Amino acid sequence: MKHLNVSKLRTFGYKSALLLMASSLFVSCEAQKKETLPWTDLFDGETFTGWTQKGGKAIYEIRDNSIVGTTVSNTPNSFMTTDKMYDDFILELDYKVDPSMNSGIQIRSNSFPYYMNGRIHGYQIEIDPSDRAWSAGIYDEARRGWLHPLDDDNTKAKQAFKQNDWNHYRIEAIGDTLKTWINGVPAAHLIDTQTDSGFIGLQVHSIGKDKTPGTEIVWKNIKIITDDVQKYAQKSPLPAINMANQLTKNEKDQGWELLWDGETTEGWRGAKLEGFPDKGWEIKDGILTVLSSGGEESAAGGDIVTTEAYSDFELKVDFKLTEGANSGIKYYVDTELNKGAGSSIGLEYQILDDERHPDAKKGNHDGSRTVSSLYDLIQADPKKPIKPIGEWNTAYIVSKDNHVEHYLNGAKVLEYERKSDTYRKLVSESKYAKWPNFGELDKGQILLQDHGDRVSFKNIQIKTPKEDK
Repeated sequence: MKHLNVSKLRTFGYKSALLLMASSLFVSCEAQKKETLPWTDLFDGETFTGWTQKGGKAIYEIRDNSIVGTTVSNTPNSFMTTDKMYDDFILELDYKVDPSMNSGIQIRSNSFPYYMNGRIHGYQIEIDPSDRAWSAGIYDEARRGWLHPLDDDNTKAKQAFKQNDWNHYRIEAIGDTLKTWINGVPAAHLIDTQTDSGFIGLQVHSIGKDKTPGTEIVWKNIKIITDDVQKYAQKSPLPAINMANQLTKNEKDQGWELLWDGETTEGWRGAKLEGFPDKGWEIKDGILTVLSSGGEESAAGGDIVTTEAYSDFELKVDFKLTEGANSGIKYYVDTELNKGAGSSIGLEYQILDDERHPDAKKGNHDGSRTVSSLYDLIQADPKKPIKPIGEWNTAYIVSKDNHVEHYLNGAKVLEYERKSDTYRKLVSESKYAKWPNFGELDKGQILLQDHGDRVSFKNIQIKTPKEDK
């Protein structure tokens, strides 16, 4: 702290001097606080050490301690990505973009061989110099599309973007919460559980044949905090948008509908009841959970089914296992069959803790009772990308013209032809052999199974052909 001039003490008097000293001390402490923030530079200003280009073949070069990305024709979206993966962090950077470009900052993003042949996917913090002005909004690259655009109510953030000048982003990813600021103005506040870890990437967007290549975007001062992030996080005055049990605009445009609203039992009933079970199931905080009853099948609330029946469909369900748990998603269910003890009959996407539940080693076909398998009929790919117990996984089932596919977390794990000779042979060798025409209904209900173990579900959505609506 600087020394105070004695003459100032006489001039201002004792109280004024104390105020001046306090003010000086405050400024000094604030400066020290800023200087001691645990920032780590992601870019050394001279090399691409710690970075790798993925996707397209746009040009990335280093100029004046900055990364410069330049558009190239006839190439997909390009990304300069960190080699290191990040979960919780605070990221700040500066960028300057050509007014004709669209770009973005990827966070918690990934590239897996099983997902669209390695296509980059994950959260993107938008860079949008167009009149739309959605810079710092949150987009889901190669997945769900727009999650948090900048609506007309947030005019301050829309107006904060500086054309043909440097802009500053602050991005916080902590737990299930993503927050962004553009030039100090709060822009987006999102709650989502789709991805909790991944790389950071600088995007050069692909351009159409009518666009002239050679436009540039420049990034600099790229730094990150990864330790004690809660300590350095900032509050956002914006209300959080929670994506649980919500459809994005892209999903609505594609014809997806919620099969469960996240709050009520509407559209569902007990498989052997006229209404929804009064025990054994819990709806809390946007999560539908079948409660534990000691592992006995349908001993508490019993299975639940949709009140509607479906022919061709695409179904997505997020599920979370507990240790040793067993459950399933059944389709083409006829609740009039097997009205006695046990579960209702239908084709089953198995949900199981493969490591701890003995059922994983049983079945008439090797491995056909493991997670995401067609239960007791076809084993899922053993290399399937299952997440640890306690984390959310996504089941995706497609049935079209009797061709059926199972996916787990974006990876296709099996496919088969319903009603084919091969399929019927599998059935004849399984526990379902006693049920005539098993799994061959033209239309059936969707079922969530009560197998006596605690398993949770959310984001249950379905897409059916237009002629079925």
